This record gives sequence, C-alpha cells and structure tokens, in this order.
Amino acid sequence: MNPMDYFRIPSISSRSFKVWQRNKDVFMKDIKLNFLPPFLEPILYLVALGFGLGKFVESIDGVPYARFIAPALIAVSVMYASFFECSYSSYVRMYYQKTFDAIIATPLTIEDVIAGELLWGATRSVINATVMIPVIALFGLIDLKYSLLIIPFAFFGGLLFAAIGMCFTAITPNIMSINYPVLLFITPMFLFSGTFFPLSALPVPIQYFATAFLPLTHIVNVIRTLSYGVLSSSLIFDVAWVLFVGMALLVLSINLMKRRLIV
Repeated sequence: MNPMDYFRIPSISSRSFKVWQRNKDVFMKDIKLNFLPPFLEPILYLVALGFGLGKFVESIDGVPYARFIAPALIAVSVMYASFFECSYSSYVRMYYQKTFDAIIATPLTIEDVIAGELLWGATRSVINATVMIPVIALFGLIDLKYSLLIIPFAFFGGLLFAAIGMCFTAITPNIMSINYPVLLFITPMFLFSGTFFPLSALPVPIQYFATAFLPLTHIVNVIRTLSYGVLSSSLIFDVAWVLFVGMALLVLSINLMKRRLIV
C-alpha cells in the first residue's frame, strides 16, 4: 500500500449514522450505569486533589488549585471516553462480537462502519463533558459565561482521540496489546499535558514536545481558558491544531481499518 493511500479521503455515506445509532441504542440500555462515572469522577478528584492536596498547594497564576485542575478533569474525561470507546470497545465489536462483519453484510461499507464508530466515540466525549460541567459548576469552579462552548469543542476533541484509538485498534495484533499505547501514550499525556501543574514547571524541551505532539495539551488549554470565562487569541492555535490533526488522523484511522478488515 502506497504511504499516500493512508491519507486518501475515504468515501463515507450518511449510512454511517446507522452505526452511531446502533451504538447509542446499546449505550442507552445501561444509561444509569454509563452516566455514573462522569458524574462521580469529578467529585472524587476534586475532593481528593482539589480540596485535599490543594490545601498544601499555593495558587497557580492566581487561581486556586481546585479551580486549576477542574477543567483539566473535563479534558481528561474527553480523552478517556473516546479513546477507550474506539480502542477496547471497538476491538471487542470487531473481533469478538463480529459486529463489524454483520454490518458490512448490509449495504454499509467498511468506511461507513468505522466512521460511525468514530462519531460515536466523539459523542461519548460530549456526553461526559455535558455531565461533568454542571457537577463542577456546583462547586463554583468554572465560569459559565463561555463554559457551554466546551460541549461542542468536546466533540472535536473526542473525534481526535477516537481516531487515535481506532489507529491502534487497526494495528494491534490482540486486545491485550492495546495496553501498550495506554501505558506509553495515554498515561504520560494524563500527567504531562498541563493537567495537574502548568507546563511551565517542566524543562523547556518537554514543554515544546508536549505542545507539538501531545493532543491533550491543546484540549486542556482550550477547556481551561473557556472555564475561566475568557476568550483568548491563544485559543486559535489550540483549536486549529485539534481540528487539523484530528481530521488527518480520522482519515488515517479509516484507511488503516479498511486495510485490516479487507481480506
């Protein structure tokens, strides 16, 4: 396969929405259980880190520590929801449940199936962000002036991480191998993307690396800025980075999965 073929624009139809709808219907069967994690996680993190550890941490750039990490918790949830949905969950549907095989036997194409999976992964991020915002707002840690803009942005951030998860699903030999990108890529992002301390605390080369190669850095920047009730010109770069890289990885993930599924 020519390297440029991996970035060839795939042919996707509106039928991909049927895949999204199928995953949504499955999700709604356990809606109470599925809504519990994004509801409880911010409370646990804020109590333990924001208000517990935060008592021993000075304010960061004049912002109380609890308010500093609150938007990062939303960003992390956006990452986790879409990545795990399109890695472990998609792998189960593809390999163990044979859901992809069943859908491809209908008029839907492989591209439609993967596009539907990616859209659902992004939707999971939107759901998590939508649930978490009012919970964090109850603690008085976000400014609602622009915070509602986090919800549509969560879709594009989720689409980026859904594409990353799908890329690993396409190349991993078995489901246990997905643990490697989680350990070597997702976990370092969780720690070193300006989530629990500002990037300026890190050595300059690591700051440049995080800005250039760690998607969560840009998502944290956008969500944190919006949660402070501020519209900054710096958002243009972060949003543009997420959109450009997200679209490139979306195309790549669909083509990689097409290569894997075509016998």
